[in-house]
Amino acid sequence: MTSEEALTLIESASDPRALFGEDPARQFRKLARLTHPDTHPGNRRTAEAFAKLAALWQRRGASRPGRLVAAGDLANLYEHELGLLKIARDPADSDLIEREAGALTTLRGKAGKRHLPYVPDLVESQLHKDPATGTVRRANVIAKLEGFVTLAEVKAAYPDGLDPRDAAWMWRRLLVAIGLAGQAGLIHAAVIPEHVLIHPGDHGLVLVDWCYAITGPAGRPVALPARYSGWYPQEIRDRQPAGPDLDIYLASKCLADLIGDGIPKQLAAFVRGCTLTNPSRRPRDAWRLLGELDEILGRLYGARKFREFTMKGS
Repeated sequence: MTSEEALTLIESASDPRALFGEDPARQFRKLARLTHPDTHPGNRRTAEAFAKLAALWQRRGASRPGRLVAAGDLANLYEHELGLLKIARDPADSDLIEREAGALTTLRGKAGKRHLPYVPDLVESQLHKDPATGTVRRANVIAKLEGFVTLAEVKAAYPDGLDPRDAAWMWRRLLVAIGLAGQAGLIHAAVIPEHVLIHPGDHGLVLVDWCYAITGPAGRPVALPARYSGWYPQEIRDRQPAGPDLDIYLASKCLADLIGDGIPKQLAAFVRGCTLTNPSRRPRDAWRLLGELDEILGRLYGARKFREFTMKGS
């Protein structure tokens, strides 16, 4: 199908079921790719066709929730034919879902091809109307991540502590994800075990749930994940502005908790340096910190090499 054929098809469509056919998700993605305004800048016809496509897709009921997959602090995740549908449980929190959509759009716009795998893929963001109550909430559709587990699940699988050599690649990749956020002018502000997903076999990592994200070099957190409020430094609990050091602080807490009592002295000292009481003395540059971590790991374990990791019980 050419762009011209896609435009003609959309312009003549009135019934979304006829337009999207037997494989709606695939057809929508194809038409969206061929008519996206970014591929035809300044073309009014393309912009109007793309807007109509989005309206027809919404009419088709694309945001109708499927099976409940998970319930977080603020939102529920449901199965969806394009991935996972994330809806705020409280309509008052719709602004946080919108905040996530903005953060993901910014991140994916700034990240190069090499770093895109660290960032969740926002498929679409739209308003969702509850058919039973009429309540309107903001909803994000995020591409599903197959084969990933959270650091909370890793902790549950290794309650006596994870081998530091296995934690090393997770730590390194988490610093890359934080570095990408800083590069885009964002602070994730909720780097907790449930929000860090890793792929055991591929050594992949994705930092999810950007509802708490802060834009700019310093801003006050809009909310704190209730179960982990005690992990946050005192100034954040006192509602003071946060800086890039916050993400590093929380990441250090995550990995230290994952390793447990078996953490080597050099890594324990590294964690202490990242979680100092005075925020002005904490590291703020995740890229530079990654280099320091690599030096410590090199002294402890020698040259870096791939170490196979398998979740217990899998």
